[in-house]
Amino acid sequence: MPATRITLTPTDASVAREIELIAEGASGGSVCSDDLADAPWSFDQVPGYGPGSSMGDVIPTDAPRQGELPREYREAGEDELAERVRAAKQTLGEKVVVLGHFYQRDEVVEHADYVGDSFQLAKAATQHPEAEAIVFCGVHFMAETADLLSRPDQHVVLPNLAAGCSMADMADIDEVEDCWEQLSGVLGPLDEPDADGRVPVVPVTYMNSSAAIKGFVGRHGGIVCTSSNARTVLEWAFERGRRVLFFPDQHLGRNTARAMGVPLDEMPMWNPHRELGGSSRDELAGSRVILWHGFCSVHRRFTVDQIALARDEHPGVRVIVHPECPLPVVEAADESGSTEHIRRAIEAATEPTTFAIGTEINLVRRLQAQHPQHTIFCLDPVVCPCSTMYRIHPGYLAWVLERLVAGETVNRISVTGDVAEPARVALDRMLQALPR
Repeated sequence: MPATRITLTPTDASVAREIELIAEGASGGSVCSDDLADAPWSFDQVPGYGPGSSMGDVIPTDAPRQGELPREYREAGEDELAERVRAAKQTLGEKVVVLGHFYQRDEVVEHADYVGDSFQLAKAATQHPEAEAIVFCGVHFMAETADLLSRPDQHVVLPNLAAGCSMADMADIDEVEDCWEQLSGVLGPLDEPDADGRVPVVPVTYMNSSAAIKGFVGRHGGIVCTSSNARTVLEWAFERGRRVLFFPDQHLGRNTARAMGVPLDEMPMWNPHRELGGSSRDELAGSRVILWHGFCSVHRRFTVDQIALARDEHPGVRVIVHPECPLPVVEAADESGSTEHIRRAIEAATEPTTFAIGTEINLVRRLQAQHPQHTIFCLDPVVCPCSTMYRIHPGYLAWVLERLVAGETVNRISVTGDVAEPARVALDRMLQALPR
């Protein structure tokens, strides 16, 4: 599905303003960290992902850090920043396209030319050959993917370099290379097909991974998947290999394979900090899907108890969760699907319906504002947005756009050729694997 061309309409979906009210004690709600009420530049220099859902995750020592934002942007009010963004975009015209992920705060999304998930926005980046710069309001791996799919002379800009992804960072290229080597010691040469023409392992990586991981997959005959085409991709991989190494999100891999009939005892976990990933040689040899020990901190927050409470308090509620949620949550829900699936399901409901949604809070609140005929709420009662998405702030957006007006590109994301070539191979395979 293409990214959505948005029409600017007033909403009351601002999670940022709600967090401020909670932190000030002016609201009876709760938030996972009061520090979320602070501007992101107050914690950009502190090692870690910042306050939010992934604040407990361990950040790599080499994770990018954002330099200090000039004072004029830090001290500007919301209305001034919004006006500066609009003025810069008007001056730049078709030279710039601004992409906003579904999980971005409303104060950023209102300036986006297109809104969508990471795959939709990466495709949108390819549809604007006239743009000299693509400003990606998302996280680091998304900007890398846009750079891989856009023209070499186009500049991809990430407003805040500290906007990473804890899930993507859970699959480190060195650890993945080590895993591959250990698997070859158990399963034999991994690039040699058997009598049926299938290799021992086909690597599959979720879009939520670094360019280095996508390059690894491309070099070893593998493919990238999205949350919407994961089943199609696994079918593609099983046609070519005896088993799949799936990373970095264990839950998407498990949920998808389970729905395809793969038994749970044929899906061992690979913990990169343990010998053979913590499994025995027999378990690995008898596996169909080897799951990397990674997860999304947002979607791990959703529980079966939250679903039970929603059904108790709202009889007839329709529960939809993202496939990055744990398996028991997906099985307890009425349905699961990508962020685009969730959006379209609500959009397609012709009668007033009560929806309980298991995904990131910014998207849920925006859906509430866009569809007042329905009752829509987040399964998680605690306001806890994606830590790293939350680092994209109108101040950073105004800064990068005004630097472009001045003829300077800051925060450019560029993937080197040795990684880019095989990564594009894996992405091209994904583009051919259309959901059924």
